[in-house]
Amino acid sequence: MVPMVRKQIYIQRQQEVILKRFADLRGQSEAEVIRQAIDQQMGGAISPVAMDAEAWEEAYQFMLELQARGPLPDQPRDWRREDLYEERMNRYGQPPD
Repeated sequence: MVPMVRKQIYIQRQQEVILKRFADLRGQSEAEVIRQAIDQQMGGAISPVAMDAEAWEEAYQFMLELQARGPLPDQPRDWRREDLYEERMNRYGQPPD
């Protein structure tokens, strides 16, 4: 495990609301979301995960295997992409296009 350093920061109330929602949606802690945002802002230069080519290749091969399996038999999709998009936009208070 990478050693952590405790930091205290101030953010706007709206940023707090967004941070909480985003963390909940991703199933991550708020601290993890902030760490990932820092890594992304820095271009991933300090993230050891971004440099692990073997892990990326393993994930890619897994996705190819899932794609090759095709849809699940006898389990038709019961949602539409447009409905998901509209729900997401409503969740964040933005009207869908």
